[in-house]
Amino acid sequence: AKRGSQKPKQEETKKKRRPRQPLLSKPVDDVYLTWCYERPSYDVDVALGMLKKFQELDFTYPKQFVYINVTLDMSLQKKKKKVEQFASIVQLPYRFTDETNKVLVFTENKEEAEIAQQNGAALVGGVELIKWILEDEIKMDFYVAVPEIMPKLIPLKSKLRRKYPSARRNSMGQDIPKMLQFFKEGLEYAVQDEHLIKTRIARVSLCKKFLILSL
Repeated sequence: AKRGSQKPKQEETKKKRRPRQPLLSKPVDDVYLTWCYERPSYDVDVALGMLKKFQELDFTYPKQFVYINVTLDMSLQKKKKKVEQFASIVQLPYRFTDETNKVLVFTENKEEAEIAQQNGAALVGGVELIKWILEDEIKMDFYVAVPEIMPKLIPLKSKLRRKYPSARRNSMGQDIPKMLQFFKEGLEYAVQDEHLIKTRIARVSLCKKFLILSL
């Protein structure tokens, strides 16, 4: 009976703990403990202005990259289920690098091959390229294809994975110049750690108006 009446030590410890006080919003002193206060947040316009000002005060490289961290809500209506991690590509309104992605075009049509070469394709070919890709002799940033050749590219599906040509990813279609422009100049990003996107979007030297548009 005595054992049953005794409460576990853990429960007693929990009762003795004081409720955590809410963090203060803004410090009044010049020196303070950061963990006692809420982390400040700023509007985009103010934050970018501060970023450019700090760069000038610190005399750092003016053309350094601007990075963003985007936290996504990947949860679904059903409990314990989340949206699968994904990768995509976006074309920003203002380019911030001279680098271009290497794009391979799959086609067996001579006219389409010429169009691809004229529009800056790194490599153009048909089924003869499959072997070299499987053996890692050919590696590209992106792969695009015309619809007619898709049934012949199935052996590459497990190898290329998310880079396998697909209409959903805009990497399969008839408009070769449009696909090449998009993937040559596009910025690829991917979800990390289940819900986070980390990527660069511009350079500090870009004017604030253009930085906001890139966001």
